[in-house]
Amino acid sequence: MEQMLHVSSNPHVRDRMTTSRIMQLVALALLPTTLFGIWNFGFHALLVVLVSVASSVFFEWIYEKLMHKPITIDDFSAVVTGLLLGLNMPPAIPLWVPVLGTFFAIIVVKQLFGGLGQNFMNPALAGRCFLLISFAGLMTDFGVDNYSGVVDTVSGATAMAALKNQGFTSDSISVWNLFLGNVQGTIGETSALAILIGAVILLAFKIISPRVPLTYIGSLSVIVIIYMLATGMGFNVGYLFTHIFGGGLMLGAWFMATDYVTTPITPKGQILYGCCLGFLTAMFRLFGGSAEGVSYAIIFCNLLVPLIEKVTRPTAFGKGGKKA
Repeated sequence: MEQMLHVSSNPHVRDRMTTSRIMQLVALALLPTTLFGIWNFGFHALLVVLVSVASSVFFEWIYEKLMHKPITIDDFSAVVTGLLLGLNMPPAIPLWVPVLGTFFAIIVVKQLFGGLGQNFMNPALAGRCFLLISFAGLMTDFGVDNYSGVVDTVSGATAMAALKNQGFTSDSISVWNLFLGNVQGTIGETSALAILIGAVILLAFKIISPRVPLTYIGSLSVIVIIYMLATGMGFNVGYLFTHIFGGGLMLGAWFMATDYVTTPITPKGQILYGCCLGFLTAMFRLFGGSAEGVSYAIIFCNLLVPLIEKVTRPTAFGKGGKKA
């Protein structure tokens, strides 16, 4: 009895996890730090996040509409891009700034290179770096908003700026406040606790592997420890944890360095990628002019991914062995 077989190209292993489902879970994992940022900084922070998400979705829709391409806003990738960019904004930023950032992220970095899966760097971080270069004053202003009258609930310089300018002192930097989030910073980077809750969600649903984030944080910690010992500072736990919990390291390590499109697919490549991220972030922070370095480290390492994958690609079965 003849049996009709369906012949198709590989891969033959299927998974129920779709792109839309993955992006929805990433948005869910970002919810704790988003809600904390809104609670911490107030109504204007909510407006910044909403405008960033809405403009991101709009730019993706209008571009695909004008180019007569399939509309892909239901895959939630534009929502995640807008959300990440909004969380990387100062809480009192004028609302036109995230709109300009999402235009660069969605149109220039994502759509002009072919859409989801074709972008050569993380769109949200590319948008943020574009804004940092173009409007450095606005993007590093964490005080009173001269445009809307909003005053941040937490005053003073960011922890990383204080660490850069004054060094670590228990009077100026509280590691406990860094962990909880009672500090200055962008909307989504202040609470390490909220970010770690989101990281647990990502790990529980197996959206990401801990390989890149742990290697990233671990390698940066090793370099910071070497720097402390080499400069005669001694081992200072507060200084080390300020680097770990302060700035955008936690948000970048768990939510942006793990982007599927711009992360190596090989296990060895992911470890090498994480080490490169830690090294560059440490160099930018310790020896650069800026107090931060996470965004630039990630987008620079995004450009190295093809090379990293090439040098860490495993040998195909049956090749590379010695001849009998």
